[in-house]
Amino acid sequence: MIKIAFNQFNKILDCASLSPFNSWYFFCLLMNHINNHNLNIYNMTKGNINVSVENIFPLIKKFLYSDHEIFLRELISNATDATLKLKHLSSVGDAKVEYGNPQIEIKVDKKGKKLHIIDQGLGMTAEEVEKYINQIAFSGAEEFLDKYKDSAKDSGIIGHFGLGFYSAFMVAEKVEIITKSFTDAPAAHWTCDGSPEFSLEAHDKTDRGTEIILHIAEDSTEFLEESRIRTLLLKYNKFMPIPIKFGTKEINDPEHEPSTITDKDGKETKEPQRKITVDNIINNPNPAWTKQPADLKDEDYKDFYRELYPMQFEEPLFNIHLNVDYPFNLTGILYFPKLGQDMNIQKDKIQLYQNQVFVTDNVEGIVPEFLTMLRGVIDSPDIPLNVSRSYLQADGAVKKISSYITRKVADKLKSLFNSNREDFEAKWNDIKIVIEYGMLSEEKFFEKSGDFALYPTVDGTYYTYDELFNKIKANQTDKDGKLVILYASDKDAQHSYIETAKAKGYEVLLLDSPIVSHLIQKLESTKENISFARVDGDHINKLIQKDDTEISKLTEEQKTALEALLKEVIPSEKFMVQLEAMDSDASPFIITQPEFMRRMKEMQQTGGGGMFGMGGFPEMYNLVVNTNSKLVGDILETKTKNKQERLINQSLDLARLSQGLLKGEELTNFIKRSYEMIK
Repeated sequence: MIKIAFNQFNKILDCASLSPFNSWYFFCLLMNHINNHNLNIYNMTKGNINVSVENIFPLIKKFLYSDHEIFLRELISNATDATLKLKHLSSVGDAKVEYGNPQIEIKVDKKGKKLHIIDQGLGMTAEEVEKYINQIAFSGAEEFLDKYKDSAKDSGIIGHFGLGFYSAFMVAEKVEIITKSFTDAPAAHWTCDGSPEFSLEAHDKTDRGTEIILHIAEDSTEFLEESRIRTLLLKYNKFMPIPIKFGTKEINDPEHEPSTITDKDGKETKEPQRKITVDNIINNPNPAWTKQPADLKDEDYKDFYRELYPMQFEEPLFNIHLNVDYPFNLTGILYFPKLGQDMNIQKDKIQLYQNQVFVTDNVEGIVPEFLTMLRGVIDSPDIPLNVSRSYLQADGAVKKISSYITRKVADKLKSLFNSNREDFEAKWNDIKIVIEYGMLSEEKFFEKSGDFALYPTVDGTYYTYDELFNKIKANQTDKDGKLVILYASDKDAQHSYIETAKAKGYEVLLLDSPIVSHLIQKLESTKENISFARVDGDHINKLIQKDDTEISKLTEEQKTALEALLKEVIPSEKFMVQLEAMDSDASPFIITQPEFMRRMKEMQQTGGGGMFGMGGFPEMYNLVVNTNSKLVGDILETKTKNKQERLINQSLDLARLSQGLLKGEELTNFIKRSYEMIK
């Protein structure tokens, strides 16, 4: 039968081309499948662990877990399971014992090279040790949940795969289990040195619970350092539901009030504060996310944020409490930090837990990409992880969880906007990057964003899209009936263009996030008959073309002569010259960048790619020459060729200077020429 099992196993490997780790996982599933069909594949020789291959422990050590430090998380998880099982059994009357206030204790014996994990849970009989310890890939927690079904669904049982205990052999050369069941059965003592052989004998332990003793191997002595164990406890077990004791600590005696002592000279002194020694409970068994939102105040959420991120001194802007029990179970708290314009802000700040056991801070696939810039905690027993809890497995539930989080965040933002719009507007610059990213990447979020996404103007007025549409539709619709939404990305750099637009009564938005080009592209493709135009993309009369146009003061012959003159002086590889009849008081030379070219360039810089690939977009600008400007007329009338060129170059450089395009040697030459012209 064993031979048949291995033949099937090898077929799986040949078909799936699996890695060693996934091969082992599939092998465990195969063993369970055969066992469930009552096929006796185990070697039942007394004194041998019932495994199918003798090198099972080297496999576990090499392939099962990506990081050896995980052993402590797994063993404490088992201890927590045992304690929560006892709590449930006592609550339903199946355990006639006093549950009390159990805790888990971790002790380091550096001299003896041992690490102890001690719980006060339901313990095991010798028969249960045989069943649960000597049959690898058998899940006691799954059996427990199956037996008690609905009554146990909220008991917080962590165990899922039944392999966690064997992670001990990644760091230990020998493992002992001393356990006493909550029943009247005698205690048992199990010992194994990492080979398939074990010993099981009676023990004189009288108090219920289990003690795991790890005899740490020479290559893992780091786990005999208290500082290392403390770090691991805080990383993986900081919010476990059972108190975890790790040594003791001294605190001020809360029942002692130091008295004032007066000496013979009348001098008053206070007696020293009395100290007491107490258990050092290293975890918080009742973190904020496990409580109901109605039971928490704003300060409670802020305190929990400080607990999660003790080195983060800036307060979060607001939080979103997640709490759902159908069609999946999920709780958590997400915080919006101050993000500003930074797209490169550190991600992986959201921590994923399974029943208060830390799993990972890589929540890709569970949390939508645009929310990975947030911080906080998500806890769900329904998230499908592989046997080592290291990687997320593809599953329909994951998409549902991601969709729920997206909807919950959108609903919260809408609620915040409706309840206190002024406060929401004040925080807009710190949260807009998340919202705009969500609008681009999540269609459902985009659909809901109309209720809270804001479009600020350069004057500090905030509109929703519908408000903006109604505000400008009468004045900023061009001759073809298209609504033109003007925007600036830099108020100072584009000041003159903004003022020109405002002089015509136009609203100018301030859209300055790094993904604005992608956003307006999305809006143009989804909103009907609109276009966005950056205020410096062309002369204002060209950006919003009306029926009435300015009449040029130049004749056709003069225009032809001007074009020829400009062509001789203006570098054609950098500028496309266009003559336009504008207001006489408008600038003679105006530099603009074609909206399409500039937008594609910006999109490429933020990951858009585009037709130019990695080569980048050429630096090409429009040079708009105002044919109604007096200076342009003077250039034409000037008889000296040299003076004409100087006037053209000076005017061009002034336009370039206004756009920040004049640098280096060209700027030096401009300054020198300007002084000469003044003289």
